[in-house]
Amino acid sequence: MEPMKDPSNVTRLPGAEDVRLREPPHNFEAEQALLGAILINNAAYQRVAEFLRPEHFADPLHGKLYDSLSKLIERGQIVSAVTLKTYVEQDEDMKAAGGAGYLARLAAASVHVIDAAAFGQAVHDLYLRRQLIDIGETVVNGAFGTGDVDETALNQIELAEKKLYDLASTGQTEGGFKAFRVALTEATVAAEAAYHRVGQLTGVASGLFQLDQLLGGLHKSDLIILAGRPSMGKTALATNIAFNAARAYREEIVDGRPKAVDGAVVGFFSLEMSSEQLATRMLAEQAEVPSEKIRKGELISADFDRVLSVSHELEHLNFFIDDTPALSIAALRTRARRLKRTHGLGLLVVDYLQLLSPSGKNRQDNRVQEVSEITRGLKTLAKELDVPVLALSQLSRAVEQREDKRPQLADLRESGSIEQDADVVMFVYREEYYLTRSEPARRAEESDQRFNERHEAWRQRCEQTYGKAEVIVAKQRHGPTGIVRLAFEGQFTKFGNLPADADGPGPVFE
Repeated sequence: MEPMKDPSNVTRLPGAEDVRLREPPHNFEAEQALLGAILINNAAYQRVAEFLRPEHFADPLHGKLYDSLSKLIERGQIVSAVTLKTYVEQDEDMKAAGGAGYLARLAAASVHVIDAAAFGQAVHDLYLRRQLIDIGETVVNGAFGTGDVDETALNQIELAEKKLYDLASTGQTEGGFKAFRVALTEATVAAEAAYHRVGQLTGVASGLFQLDQLLGGLHKSDLIILAGRPSMGKTALATNIAFNAARAYREEIVDGRPKAVDGAVVGFFSLEMSSEQLATRMLAEQAEVPSEKIRKGELISADFDRVLSVSHELEHLNFFIDDTPALSIAALRTRARRLKRTHGLGLLVVDYLQLLSPSGKNRQDNRVQEVSEITRGLKTLAKELDVPVLALSQLSRAVEQREDKRPQLADLRESGSIEQDADVVMFVYREEYYLTRSEPARRAEESDQRFNERHEAWRQRCEQTYGKAEVIVAKQRHGPTGIVRLAFEGQFTKFGNLPADADGPGPVFE
């Protein structure tokens, strides 16, 4: 038999003598006391059910028992050491731990439990600490690793912040399967909220009645593309929708936390216009003063008073603008997560997606592949933050070559990925814009009568389309497509609802 080696010859690692560094934080006694409290009084489960999960227990056996307890209690059964006796005698792990005797010890451990929720919070807090240690180890190892030249420090910061955000918001850093009953409960709660909400919408209301009727509001986790040719009013429409959502924002305190019951906190990434220009547009819209007069200072006293009064009303809006140009999709994700963590977030607007750049290691020579990376990133962000993302997009010049200039899905610039990733694709179209720039000219050898007839028909068509716009919903994953007709006041950059009798009672469904 080989003699035992002298421990004094073993090289001890730095910090090995500190037991705190050798074992992840846990409290088995608190876990046992909580499980015992639930066995003694099943009502204690309801105090921890909202936030505590089986994987939060440091001892896998405790997590397994908690999972079984929760399933039985949610079925309406009475759970106690007696009713669980058959279960523990059939389970090998529970039998190895002591079977029915182990349950009795758990029940006895609950004598000191006064507040089950406090014990549950302690178990959850220790779980989060263990997750933090895991994240910290990953960050340190990644920072020391230099094998991948594309894995820059900024990329590692982005990944670390994502994991920290996930941990702060959901208590988990990795995705996994969700039981259908959980998803079903969430869907039922959303439907109930929509039933009681004004307008009965499941999503964030745009404030444009016919558009809300067609879409049912802007839904959580959806990527909504709003596209159009220059001067059609994409930014104006997006700003109007965002403003209406921010103005309607109303919250209630649920379980000690604010929860939006109407409207939304809005984050607006303006890659094209400065925050000042965007604010000017919103002032012009609400004060009904032409935006160019505000910019040039050509205001009469009454206009200035109105602008000042409106500015005081708007300054308390939950509306946040980031006008950093040439922002990368990774930086946008980081800032959006930070906004949700600090102020809450219910709607994200990006103006516009072609001005975004992909992450450093995903830059490609092929612009179509770059846009694919951006749209996938925006869709992923919508799901991660559980908010609608409204992204504006340019259209190709193919529209201008057709006689009917209404946009189609094929007109989307780099359309493949945009059309594929989007849950909703909308086009904004104003026939008035094209008509005013196509005044008929006299043709060779054309009679005065024929020319006057053509000119009169053009003038009448201009009058019919003046101050009107169309939003064409060309794709909707959860509902019908169709055309919504809106009012448009160009001098105020304002979209609004048409009178009920102006163009039919509602949207045209297809």
